[in-house]
Amino acid sequence: MAPPHGDIAHLGHVELLTPDLDASLRFFTDYLGLTVNGSQGASVYLRTWDDYEHHSLVLTAHETSGLRRTALRASSQEALRRRAGELEVAGHEGRWTEDEPGLGPLYVTTDPDGHEVALYWESEWYRAPDELRPGLKNQPQAKPGHGVGVRRLDHVNYLAADVAAGADFHQRLLGARPTEQIRLDVGRITAKWLTYTNKSYDVVYSEDRTGSRGRLHHVAFATDTREDILRAADLALDTGVFIETGPHKHAIQQTFFLYVYEPGGNRVELCNPLTRLVLAPDWPLITWTEAERAKGQAWGLKTIESFHTHGTPPLDQAKDG
Repeated sequence: MAPPHGDIAHLGHVELLTPDLDASLRFFTDYLGLTVNGSQGASVYLRTWDDYEHHSLVLTAHETSGLRRTALRASSQEALRRRAGELEVAGHEGRWTEDEPGLGPLYVTTDPDGHEVALYWESEWYRAPDELRPGLKNQPQAKPGHGVGVRRLDHVNYLAADVAAGADFHQRLLGARPTEQIRLDVGRITAKWLTYTNKSYDVVYSEDRTGSRGRLHHVAFATDTREDILRAADLALDTGVFIETGPHKHAIQQTFFLYVYEPGGNRVELCNPLTRLVLAPDWPLITWTEAERAKGQAWGLKTIESFHTHGTPPLDQAKDG
């Protein structure tokens, strides 16, 4: 595919801010089953068992919650330079930095809503220590014997004051393909799903009804099976993890889901979208109407009100920021 399509290979990792680093760390290691792979200053680096890179998630101690960075791996050094150049021409000037272990230079900029986006190419492939060595050589790490055992980071859902502008940033400047969207009767697009891969989505923009900028709706981790989602709900019940909604099935994208809050306040989705791939190069953009969305999720569960109101950082702290 001609640039920009194909210049971004996949979603690499995200950095979450938390006002309670110890409790958040226990959530991601004990409940989700991620592995710690180093720390630096106020940040801890964690990885899912099927990720080939140094880390899938950065947890950073901060006075509030929220999303600091989304990192996307380019498909080559040339693609990285090309995207950085196009971003600067389009007015999204950034900076070059090498501030994460296991990675080379990152070009850090922001989307129209103020979310930090970093692009990189050089990446250190993970080599498991003896105690985490898998039985199969084509698997980066042994599966965890505790917690949910999520397989990989799946997607990030941004809250945005202007969904169309955010989605256009990823589509026009970075090469993502839109797959589904919600359009209100007045014509406004209030949510859009985009993909860089053959997954049905990697990034999502949802309208922040408060008009705030730069907030997070959720980050999502994929499981092997639907049954893992059900087990995750039981584990949440047993360990005091707050369940917001689910388990259930989304109508949009058909993802089987469970939404929980980690102790820092960030919403985390556990999802199983592994059976739905976008293989057609001419995949049509699917639009959902206001009336269709009013029906709720795939099997009739109504969308919970907090799904439209909860985001991080909290509103008072978002305004202060």
